[in-house]
Amino acid sequence: MKIAFIIRSTLYSVPGGDTEQIIQTAKALKKLGISVDILATNTMIDYKKYDLFHFFNLNRPADILFHIGKIKKPFAVSTILVDYSEYDKYHRKGLAGMILRLFPGNANEYVKTVSRWLLRKDCLQSKSYLWKGQRKSIQAILSKASILLPNSIGEYQQLRELFGIEKPYAVIPNGVDPSLFIPDPFTPKDDSFVLCAARIEGRKNQLNLIKAINNKPYKLLLTGLPAPNQKKYYRECKKSAAANIVFCGRVPIETLLDYYKKAKVHVLPSWHETCGLSSLEAAAMGCNIVITDRGFTREYFGEEAFYCEPGDIVSIFNAVDLAAQSSISKRLQNKVRAEYTWEKAAASTLAAYKKIIPG
Repeated sequence: MKIAFIIRSTLYSVPGGDTEQIIQTAKALKKLGISVDILATNTMIDYKKYDLFHFFNLNRPADILFHIGKIKKPFAVSTILVDYSEYDKYHRKGLAGMILRLFPGNANEYVKTVSRWLLRKDCLQSKSYLWKGQRKSIQAILSKASILLPNSIGEYQQLRELFGIEKPYAVIPNGVDPSLFIPDPFTPKDDSFVLCAARIEGRKNQLNLIKAINNKPYKLLLTGLPAPNQKKYYRECKKSAAANIVFCGRVPIETLLDYYKKAKVHVLPSWHETCGLSSLEAAAMGCNIVITDRGFTREYFGEEAFYCEPGDIVSIFNAVDLAAQSSISKRLQNKVRAEYTWEKAAASTLAAYKKIIPG
């Protein structure tokens, strides 16, 4: 079986959670004997070479539209449905915030996609997106997809509610590599050490996290680079940070593992998360997890995490404080290491492929 993963053109230059999902899923599928090529949407593709096509990021339908008009074989879509609407409407600042507050969610995504293209920060693979718009483009993709691969049941339910389309689907949870993210029982947890591993951008909400932890009895380490279009947000974060806030930039995996070993708490107070890959990694390493209550996080973490209201700095602090004073959730740690692995994700993905490939 030969599969083409067709991905956004900025997957490597602007890495995010989808970068890790795509790379690790391809790697695990290859171990199962499946041939996988990872191909940027703006490259020339010999469609005849592949038995099946796998697209990612339904929020970026222009990347997909161009190809589905050319292929004659089944295709799957990992939807990775992220809702930016609350952040865009109420919390994004500057000129972009003023403009986006004028439009509903789907129109916002349309404006952002076209703006990236006009500013030459990204490609616009399908010009039909310009007249179809965000919603109709997504509906066109959903109507033709052979199967959808959401990261949670909640994600599929929201897709169905938003776009009114019932499709075959298989839930493919995100994962970790349990051979890499290994807890160290000989390294004591530091109750005052709080970690946030994420790209620095408004949706991840580091500014409110900084305000919540400023001058409190905790040391907050922020790892990750600012998103390319979020430099002003990054500067505001640095300007607002007290002495107990440390910006580490993007760190090597060995350093990140060391942080996970020592941190008592990992926090991701985003405006929306499909899951939060760094939260899964931190849980596997024995951190207590503070996570947003927006998105589909409860399906992964249940009652074993500490939830916060992203717009309320008191709520963020209280969740961090409670997590720091609580015992480590071994139940969550064991659940993540047993159930949420890339090997299991790949096996479920392969089972989904077999449902839609003839013969």
